[in-house]
Amino acid sequence: MDFPIFKTKIDGLTDEFDLNSPEGRGKYFEAKAGEEIEKLTQYLKKDAFIAYMLAKKSAGKGTYARMMMEIFGPEYVVHLSVGDIIRDIDKEINDPQKRKELEEFLKTNYRGFHSLEEIFKAQEDRSTKTLMPTEFILALVEREIARLPKKAIFIDGFPRGLDQVSYSLFFRSLVGYREDKDMFILIQIPETVIDERMKFRVICPKCHTPRNLKLLPTKFVGHDADTGQFFLMCDSPECNKARMKPKEGDGLGIENIRARLDKDEELLKKAFSLYGIPKVLLRNAVPVDRAEEMVDNYELTPSFLYSWDDENKRVVLREEPWAAKDDQGVLSYSLMAPAVVVSLLKQLVEVLEL
Repeated sequence: MDFPIFKTKIDGLTDEFDLNSPEGRGKYFEAKAGEEIEKLTQYLKKDAFIAYMLAKKSAGKGTYARMMMEIFGPEYVVHLSVGDIIRDIDKEINDPQKRKELEEFLKTNYRGFHSLEEIFKAQEDRSTKTLMPTEFILALVEREIARLPKKAIFIDGFPRGLDQVSYSLFFRSLVGYREDKDMFILIQIPETVIDERMKFRVICPKCHTPRNLKLLPTKFVGHDADTGQFFLMCDSPECNKARMKPKEGDGLGIENIRARLDKDEELLKKAFSLYGIPKVLLRNAVPVDRAEEMVDNYELTPSFLYSWDDENKRVVLREEPWAAKDDQGVLSYSLMAPAVVVSLLKQLVEVLEL
C-alpha cells in the first residue's frame, strides 16, 4: 500500500510563504490551489459531502480538517471527532437533565444488542467488558449531524475498527443524512514521524497546550546548566513562561501505542482495497531525492537544533529540514500540514467532479 507522491511545486512561483501564520497560509493556498478553492467554494454554497478520515494515531487528521475550516469557514465545513463525542457522553450521563434528553433521543434512534441501561452502567463503572457498541456510536453521530445545518463533514474516528468499515459504506442511509457524496480520506505517514512527534512532545502544566521540542518550539527556550538539556517555556502570557514537560509515557514513543498502530494499519489496508467509494490519498512525506522537483523548501517540516552561546548567555536555534526513513526504509522529508492540504484540495475537486 504505497500512496503516490503529490507535486505541490509550481514552476515560476518563487514566492515563499509563512505556513505558521493564518495570513501566510491564506496567501499560500491561494497561490497553490486558488482555482480549486474557488470551485469548492461554489460547490459548498449549494452542496456538501461526508469524508471519513482514516490514518494512524497522531497522523494529523484534526489538523487537516481544521485547515479546511480555516480555508472555507465554519459555515461550510465542520470537523466531527467521534472520540470527542464519546468522551462527552460521561458529562451527559452525570447530568440528570442532559441524561434525560439523551435517553429520549436514543429510545427513538438507537437499535442494538445492548440495552441503554447496560451501556450507561458500563460508562459509569468504566467497565471494559461492555465496549460501546457500534450501533450506539452511530446514534450519537446521527444526533450530532442532526444538529448541523448543511455542511461538508470531516469525520475523524469512524470507522474505528474492521467491523465498522461496512457501516461507513452505508452511513448516509443509516443516519438518514442527505444524498451528499461520501469518500474516504486515507493518510499515509511514516511511523518514524509519529515516533518523534511523541518523544519530543511537551505540554504546558497550566494551559495544557502541546508543543514539540524538536519540531514546534515556543518563542522561549531555556537551558539547564546542570544537565545541559534544553527546554521549552509556554509563550501564552497567562502562563508566565511555565516550563513545559513531557507527557508520561511519551518517552517510549510509538512502542506505547504499537497495538493501536497495527490496528490502524490493518484498517487503512481494508479501506484502501474497497471498491465503490472514492478515495483521497494523502502522503505526509516525500523522498529526499525527489523533494527538489516535487515541493518547495518552505513546505518541508523543519527540525530545530539547539546550542548554548556561553559568551552571550543565550540559546541559539538552528533550523534544518527534518529527514527520517519512511516505512519502506526510504530517507524522506516530512511535509508541513498546508502542503498536504493542497493535495487534499486538488483531489477533492477530482472526486467531486468539479
